[in-house]
Order: sequence, then structure tokens, then C-alpha cells
Amino acid sequence: MWLRMDHPTNLMMITGVLFFNRPLDRSVVVELLQERLLSLSRFSQKVVRRGRGSRHHWEPQPEVDMDWHVQEAQLPAPGGDTELREFVSRWMSTPLDLTRPLWQTHLITNYGEGSAMMWRLHHCIGDGVALMLVLLSLTDWDRSSEAGLEPGEELHGENPLRALFGPHPPQAEEAKALLHRVLPEAVKLLTVPAERLAALTPWQRGGASVPAFGRLALRPPDSRTPFKGSLGTAKRAAWSDPISMTEIAAVRESLGGTVNDVLTNAVAGGLRRYLEGRGELREKLNIRAIVPVSLRPLEEMYSLGNQFGLVFLSLPVGIADPRRRLAELRRRMNKLKRSFEPVVAMQIMSALGASPQQVQSLVVRIFGAKGTAVLTNVPGPKRRLAFAGQPMEGFMFWVPQSARLGMGISILSYAGQVRVGVVTDEGLVPDPENVVAGLHQEFRTMQRLATGSTTS
Repeated sequence: MWLRMDHPTNLMMITGVLFFNRPLDRSVVVELLQERLLSLSRFSQKVVRRGRGSRHHWEPQPEVDMDWHVQEAQLPAPGGDTELREFVSRWMSTPLDLTRPLWQTHLITNYGEGSAMMWRLHHCIGDGVALMLVLLSLTDWDRSSEAGLEPGEELHGENPLRALFGPHPPQAEEAKALLHRVLPEAVKLLTVPAERLAALTPWQRGGASVPAFGRLALRPPDSRTPFKGSLGTAKRAAWSDPISMTEIAAVRESLGGTVNDVLTNAVAGGLRRYLEGRGELREKLNIRAIVPVSLRPLEEMYSLGNQFGLVFLSLPVGIADPRRRLAELRRRMNKLKRSFEPVVAMQIMSALGASPQQVQSLVVRIFGAKGTAVLTNVPGPKRRLAFAGQPMEGFMFWVPQSARLGMGISILSYAGQVRVGVVTDEGLVPDPENVVAGLHQEFRTMQRLATGSTTS
């Protein structure tokens, strides 16, 4: 399904960038990828289709051309965020070579005093959670710093995420323990929906799914805004400055909700400010975001593929007061947590994978019309990690916008900080950095409300 959804206006690639204070050694990177990444069969396989009417399938590539898969690039002067945004945006709009394994990475120098590494991976290899865990399993503990350690805690052995994709995949409880060592905030996110689904009998699933399917099917198209319209091929990427998790927690404790609630409220406020700046904000406006929900059992992380459902979250962009907007967001999000829409959506996607292309395209268009953006929030590692011997200062990723959607928003935490990535269709929103700027302004407003400050 994901391979057939590839379209020049929306490539089904997950793009990520890792940030470093020093350049990476290409020979060390290649050796690491050959040892760890290529040990996972999917990354040394290509997609083939033999004959008209036959199904696509994975086939081993006799020799993986690392000169193509690991490329080097140098940013033009002055080598700052503007130049890196241009680089990332250009490659987001460039398809992968379907005659090779569907991944590529770029080692980028002249980025300030350090460097960056950009990954491009096709969605048909796996969903965002699985691919993030694969990339994190390539890293090591950053032993140059004690950041992220609890008092008295020490780092022992190798990164435990590597065992998730080892020759002997762990059982559920062992997988949960491994994840908790690196991604304690993500364990609940990755386990509760799947465990809730597994606890249901087939009759219970069917009984709950029927009304959920009705709500999905009958939901009207989303509101028309500058974020929604005909798409071109060019994409624009932007990302926020790091936001301290300590500052987010202070806002949460004062205004209520979860960390996810606070960040989603900042996103809604950033979209509101952007529309206001263009003179296109309407009263009582809601913008519907499509939110992936992982339904993958932990003991099946090694299998890659896509195992997630979707919910439609209506962002109350028309509410000006951040406190009222946060309260309304919390009400809507709590309602969605009890919904069976993710299960129904995964069942629909599974069926589409075996359906004719014309049927898939029609259903994808219908459901795509019901939303404006894809919104993901993934709690990343609490501890600092290192890649190819270099400490990783931060990382960011962007989700593809399937179904002809024009915007993707990704929230990711790492080592006590959060970054928000925004990708847009250049013809609709040529300046996603202004959405990010509005997000920062909105968060500062929430901080002032949390402390009772009246200063601007």
C-alpha cells in the first residue's frame, strides 16, 4: 500500500536529521552500517514485481552499493540553519531509487562548527516508530557525559535497543524492559494501545469497530485553509529550536494536562498565529490532524512493516485564549484515547494493501479529504547517545503526508529537550519557519500564563 501511494507530490519517505558538534568519519559510518544496519535483511533488499498483475515482493540485493547509500555533501557558506533547510527540503522532494534498497543517508559538513546526517527511508520498510527504533539501535551510549542519568545510575554494556533487532527477538516483558532503559516515556505510548487491542475478543473488536467505522466514514471533509489545496512537487522543511523539557513540565504543572497536551496546544497556537498573519483566520475554526497510533506488539518490533492505526484530532485553532484552547484539546484527546478508530483504520489499510490500485487511490482520497495535516508525537531517548563515535546533540524527523495532505508536524524529545518539525507543500505554505516561530511565541505565552507574568 505504501509503495503504491508514492506520488511526485507526496513521496512516502520518512526523513530524519541527526545533529553533531563534530564531523563524522565516513569510513567509520560505512563500517557501522555494514555491521549493524545490513544485518537487518530489509535494508539489503529491494522491491520487485515480476510480470503484469503480480504482487510486489522483497528480493535480496546481491551487493549493496554503499557509495550510493552513504553520500557526502557540504553546505554552502555560511552553513547555518537556512542552508540546511534548503538541503533537506530539496532531498525531501527527490524520490529514492526503486531499483535499490529503499534508504539513503547524507553526511553533511560545514554546518556551523559541527555536522549533520540526513536519513531518507521509505515508509514501506516500516512505520515511524519501528524505523526510529532501528536508527536508535545503531547508536551507542554517550559515555562522554552524565546527562540523562539518574543519581547513582551508570551505563553498562551496549545500547539495549540493539537486542530488539538481534537474532533472537525478545518476548514482550523483556522487550518492554529493554525499551524502558532508553525510552521510558515511550513505553506507555507503545504498549497501551496494543495491549488494549490484544485483550479484546474478536466479538468485542467487531462490536466496537462498527460504530467507529461509521464515524470515520461519515466525517465531513476538513475546513478549507491555506494549509489545504492542490499540491506541487516541492516541499519545505523547518524545525524549532530545542525546548527544555523542564520548562514544558512547569507549564504542564500550572495549566494542567500532559506534556503532549501542552505541545499540541503550542502547535495549534502556532497554526493560529500563522493564519492570523496572513489575514485568513476565521472564528471557531478547527483544523483536523491525522494522528498515527502504534498498535505493534513490542515482541514484533523486529518484523518492521507498518502496524499502526489513525485517529482524527480536531485542533481548536479558533480559540485565542491558550488556557481555554488547552482545556478543549484535553477534552478531545481524552475522548480519542477511548476510541476504536485506530483499530478500524489499521483494518482498512490492511485491506487496501490487497485491493486494486484504483480502489486504494479512491479510499485514500476520501479519507485524506477529512484531514489537513499528519501530527506525530514520539518521546525519544532520555539519555544522550553517540553515533559512529560522535555524541549526538539532537535529532529531528518529518513524516510523509499521504493522501495528498499538504502538511506534516512531528514532535520528538531527546535528552531533556523537544524539537518540533514542520514540512509543507511549497505552493501552499512556502514559509513553514513562520509556523515554527508562531509555535515558539505561543509557548512563551503559556509560560507567562503559568508564572502569572504580564510582561511580553
